[in-house]
Formats: sequence, structure tokens, C-alpha cells
Amino acid sequence: MSVYLVKRKGWRYDFTKKGTRYTNAWFQTKQLARQAESKRREEIKNQKLKMATPTDITFLDLLNKRLDYVKAYNSGSYYRDYGYMGQRWVEKWGKLMCGSINGEMVEKFIIERSGAVSANTANVDLRCLRAAFNYGKKKLLIPNNPTDGIDFLPVEKKVKSIPPINDINEVLSVADPDTKAYLWTIKDTMGRISEINRLTWDNVSLEGKYVVLHTRKKKEGHLTPRKVPMIQKLFEILSKRYSERDKNVPWVFWHRYWSRKTGNWEIGPYQYRKRLLHSLCEKAGVKPFQFHALRHAGASLMDNNNVPIGAIQRILGHESRTTTEIYLHSMGSPERAAIEIYEKVSRNPHTESHTDKEKGLANLANPPKLLVGPVGFEPTTY
Repeated sequence: MSVYLVKRKGWRYDFTKKGTRYTNAWFQTKQLARQAESKRREEIKNQKLKMATPTDITFLDLLNKRLDYVKAYNSGSYYRDYGYMGQRWVEKWGKLMCGSINGEMVEKFIIERSGAVSANTANVDLRCLRAAFNYGKKKLLIPNNPTDGIDFLPVEKKVKSIPPINDINEVLSVADPDTKAYLWTIKDTMGRISEINRLTWDNVSLEGKYVVLHTRKKKEGHLTPRKVPMIQKLFEILSKRYSERDKNVPWVFWHRYWSRKTGNWEIGPYQYRKRLLHSLCEKAGVKPFQFHALRHAGASLMDNNNVPIGAIQRILGHESRTTTEIYLHSMGSPERAAIEIYEKVSRNPHTESHTDKEKGLANLANPPKLLVGPVGFEPTTY
């Protein structure tokens, strides 16, 4: 009972709403107490409605808040890419209030991006814009998401090309010693560039011959570790680098740079070196490729040598087997066996015996036994 009488004092109301207690006394009659309770409940309801009603902010303010969130919870590469895209968005809508940006404006921008670059690039913009507006809605900063109802553009999926091993070795041969050590580490761990950039000596075990890489792939933004064994060449490179290290610097790969923010020379881990590989490919006279292609090359090389996909998945640090399969650019034994059966049957459709068919199908169902072992790239002089 929320309204009751206290002898010799009067009537009072007393109720709890979502863990908060509300009470008042002493009323001369029960009716007055009930009226006061009803009024208080209405005030609480209106107050919560007011608090839950989104306001509105400028698009520039929303983007800055979103970038702060991405920096705290996502990878450095995602934060960097988000910043690049954000510069384009701010040119279009930076001074506008988010509530004045409608779906027609966003869709027009996406179509223009598709015509200027590609449908795939435009879809990345749409995906990140949608995340930014959803963040604003979740935080009750803006009233609506103008990307709701806008579909992604159709994209023609292509098989990604990966650099041949000879091209990779040519690039290594023209790199300076410090860059060569950096590229060897990326290549032979098949790590993401952000993982290698943040690698510290605490995560390198020369005794155990492994490195611990950390990636930020979880929704909560936590860094997830995984161990990657070293091949002998990588062990030699990191051992040499360890013996020559500056003991005051924790990172395996670091640089000294001029900070505009502090106005001083600073020391920090490598950041994304956008032009590095392009320049080296040009110097080596090979088709340009970027850092991520080294992961694809390593995964495909292991797949070609019958390494189980589960082992490849763990080395690459993928949560899903499906993601690993995207990295594999080779045809496996089952596909080749199927084509061989097709070729044989198509040439002799009536003369092939049932025994031959059954034998071929048995080979398809039981491909050659996988050979598991360490697989590395061809040696290159370091």
C-alpha cells in the first residue's frame, strides 16, 4: 500500500520506482495524500521523458565524439581510416546539425563516391556513416539516423591478387636493413600491421622462439593475444635486433619524430607507413602491393603445402574459419580431384566402368593426407 495513515500524525504516500524511494507526509486526509502521490508520479514520468528525448548537435561534434570512441575501442588502422573518411564528410556536412541531414543527402553522397572511386569504397563510407549516426542515437545526442533505409550498392566480387614470392623477395633485397627487419617480421608472423607496430620486447620470447601478437577484434575493444612461432630466419633477425636495442625503448620497431602537439622530438612505435611499400615496389620493379598482401601470401603458401585450415586460422588470428578461407587463393585437393573426374567422364561418358567411377569418388571424399609442418618463404639475404 503506497498511501497509509500514521496514528496521531496523518497520511503519507511512500512508493519506490526503479530502486528510488519517493515519500512525503503528513496529509490531513487520505484523498490529499493520493492526489500528492499522483502528482509526484507524473513529475517523475515527465522528467524521465525529458531526459530520454535526444537533443541535437552539429555533425562535426558528433564525428569528433565518434572518433574518440573509435580510438579507445578499435584498432589504430580503423581509427586512421575513419579519420580519412571523416575529412570528406566534414566538407559536406560539418557545420550542419545532424537533425538537418536527411537520407536523400546521404544517398546522393554515396552514389557520387561510387562514381568517383568504386561501389565497394562507397559502401565502406556508408557502413561507417551508419555507425557514427547510430552512436549518436545510442548516446541520445541526435534524434535519428539518416542512413536508415539506404541499401548498400551491388559490388562485383573479385579474387584478390597476391604478390608472388619472387616479388616479395625482390622488395626485401632493395630495402635498408631496418626496413628489411620490419618487413621480414610482418611476412614471417603474418601479423597485421597494427600488431607489429605495437609489438614490444616483452612479447618476444627468444628462448621459446615465439612472439605474442595482440589484436583488437572484439566488440568491447579488448586486445586478444595469440602466440606465433618463429621460423629460424625471424629468430636470427630479432635476436640481432635485441642485442642492438636501446634498453630505454620498449618497442621492437620505433622511430623518433617531431611532434606538432608538444613542439619537441618524441619517441614512439611505428605508425602506418603508407608510402613505404609503394616506393620499394617501384624501386624493385614489381607490381605494387601493400602490407596486408603479405598475410594473404603467407596464408596461401601454407594452404598450397597442405597445412590444415585450422592451423592457418590460429596463426592469422581469425575468429571465424570463413574469414580464413577468404585469405586462401589456392585450389585445394577436392576441387582438383573433382575436375579430374569431370575431365575423365566428359571424354569417355559411356565406356568408363562403375569401378572407375567409385574409385574416383572415393578419392574425392578422401583427399591426400595433409602434411603438417613449418612452412616459410624462400631465403633472402638479410
